[in-house]
Amino acid sequence: MEFTSGQVLAWRMGRQFLHRPPGVMAVDVVTRLCGVQAQVASAAEQAVAQRLADPVVGGVSRALAERVVVRTWAMRGTLHVLPAAGVADHLSLLAAPRTWEKAPWQRTFVTATQVEAMAAAAQQALEGRTLTREELAAEIVRLTRDADLAEHLRSGWGTLLKPLAWQGLLVNGPGDDNRVTFTSPRTWLPAWPGLPDPDDAATRVVPAYLGAFGPATPEAFDQWLIRGASRKASLRAWFAGLLADGVVVPVVVDGRPAYARAEDVDELAATRPSQEVRLLPAFDQYVLGPGTKDADVVPVQRRLRVSRAGGWISPVVVWRGRVAGTWDATDGVLAVDLFPESADVPADGLAAEAHRLGTVLGTTLTMTIDFR
Repeated sequence: MEFTSGQVLAWRMGRQFLHRPPGVMAVDVVTRLCGVQAQVASAAEQAVAQRLADPVVGGVSRALAERVVVRTWAMRGTLHVLPAAGVADHLSLLAAPRTWEKAPWQRTFVTATQVEAMAAAAQQALEGRTLTREELAAEIVRLTRDADLAEHLRSGWGTLLKPLAWQGLLVNGPGDDNRVTFTSPRTWLPAWPGLPDPDDAATRVVPAYLGAFGPATPEAFDQWLIRGASRKASLRAWFAGLLADGVVVPVVVDGRPAYARAEDVDELAATRPSQEVRLLPAFDQYVLGPGTKDADVVPVQRRLRVSRAGGWISPVVVWRGRVAGTWDATDGVLAVDLFPESADVPADGLAAEAHRLGTVLGTTLTMTIDFR
């Protein structure tokens, strides 16, 4: 099967609820997108609200309180909100390459032996309990009797806690006076299954990814998952197994080979390029799923406008499925910066999105448009 990039991008917009069908809830969005990045909590709320028929913020917070989604370190080592029903599968694939055992990681942070001791300590400390970061750090130091861990554990980036999260030993608990808390997933999620075998988990995670961001290559999947750190033999085996089982099929997009779910190819073939305009928040999965290096989504010459210093991913204007500019909303002013090659983005589409965004942000926005 051969498809154009225009068909693929329009299909992805539909699959990612950017047509805003009725009846969709926050947990549906989180599940379909294979998680929503939540380094910035407000961006996660906006990402979900922009996909709902009724653009009301707060869906993520409610879903977290209901424990149908969970917040933890996940893809690419960043905080995500993931569906409670699928979080174990994602964590299994993230833990599989055991990146914390590699020499560069150990030279920069701590040894694999120390991580193993931390894991045992965290499992003991969090069983049936919820602790703040400071309390958890103190318990780990006490139980391991390793004072050298204290400085690393105080880091706001939580680098030492990520391997513990990936091994299914901790997740975020409820907020405590705006302080982050941690607990065991076994304590927080009554139906916690433990981590499945990675090869088993891949039979669910890979098709789920392709169902939102496909067609895609194994390399694109791996970059989304863990910045290309999966074992290459495992990655090849996951796709080969799904291909042999008829779950995925090879396709061609603008002359480039990729894989799609077999169940999606007829819908892809019937899809026509989109003419819709969308204003998506910072760190939106529409961009992060394929990655900012995907030239079909982000023009090569504009990538630094989207993927900025410090790991910041800009809020973007999407038109015809491609990033056509960026935006910022401050003090009631929506400043839209369109790329010069996108001068024909329809004004009525931008106006409608500006009105909707104002509803999401709870304010009235005055829009300005610039080209640069």
